Amino acid sequence: MRRKDREVTDFKVITEIIDRCEVIRIGLSDGDYPYIVPLNFSYEADMENHKLCFYIHGAMAGRKYELLKKNLKCSFEMDNQIKIDYLYDCHDITTRYECVMGTADVEEIPEDEKEQVMQEKILSRWEEASRFPWNKEALKRCAMFRIIAKTISCKVNPLTGGADL
Repeated sequence: MRRKDREVTDFKVITEIIDRCEVIRIGLSDGDYPYIVPLNFSYEADMENHKLCFYIHGAMAGRKYELLKKNLKCSFEMDNQIKIDYLYDCHDITTRYECVMGTADVEEIPEDEKEQVMQEKILSRWEEASRFPWNKEALKRCAMFRIIAKTISCKVNPLTGGADL
């Protein structure tokens, strides 16, 4: 990482940033060009061993599904843009942000685990979603994947002085 002054290595802080993220983007191998797709997600963190595991789901058809079936490796990224900031002291502009990214191995979640993963991992992330009844029959058409982070990096440009633009 070029800007070591912006690197975050405290795992607890990294998970706090992930908690604020609404979307994970996964990068998949697709020939000459990568395919990047934004997804809803949930995750679990092993605080003792500094391990992250993300959960995603989607249709059992389409480009994302086909690429994951071919290659169970991906990169991931999630971020929060806080604001654009004007730096009066040096007459410059910067973006305040938080970003977590890395590489991961992917596992398809077996059919007999889907209902539990949907209820306990995916829906439980959003309080409003966990209260609503949902169509368990839809799981037959749904693929679920566990994304197991192998590398993690985190970078922030935190709020300091300046003015909103």
